[in-house]
Amino acid sequence: MADIVYTYENKVYLNLTNECPCRCKFCIRNNGDAVGEATSLWHKKQPTLEEITEAVDTFDYKGADEVVVCGYGEPTSEPEILKAVCNHIKEKFGFKIRLNTNGLGNLINNRDITEEVCSCIDSISISLNAPTAEKYNDITQPKFGIISFEEMLSFARNCKKYLDDVRFSVVDVISKEDIEDCRKLAESMGIPLRVREYTP
Repeated sequence: MADIVYTYENKVYLNLTNECPCRCKFCIRNNGDAVGEATSLWHKKQPTLEEITEAVDTFDYKGADEVVVCGYGEPTSEPEILKAVCNHIKEKFGFKIRLNTNGLGNLINNRDITEEVCSCIDSISISLNAPTAEKYNDITQPKFGIISFEEMLSFARNCKKYLDDVRFSVVDVISKEDIEDCRKLAESMGIPLRVREYTP
């Protein structure tokens, strides 16, 4: 069975699913079966809410004060499980929760899930990845095609209605010029940008 809760760089992460509509060229899961202290992050089958809850309840959090929902898949692929687990963690442990997402949850679920997702987390980091739709399509390879970029931006705008802490992120595999253009785009939307260092 794959790790559901694991630590990476002294932070606690939740690996809820392996489902993802993107095939990002820089995705860390292209490089191996796990990261951090996890043994494997590849689920043989989608874990149930009961299995996830048991893993959450029995994990040694070692003084952690935040849980990051991010594993080898897109967490908004399973919005009902995401909400239930986040609410359980808040009620039982009181941790703050950050969601790392590609921002395509509305496309994945064919409905606007931003309000319900934002209701159970404290902050959200959305992968911007590129400054234009064409470059985004090339580097993330989303199954939804060229519309994905604008849908991701729309998701971010909607999140700002319900959540104070909304951030964009890019990985430094793109050019300095593209990073600067991403920064300008993020600033125009009133959303801070974090540049992440690529770690193969």
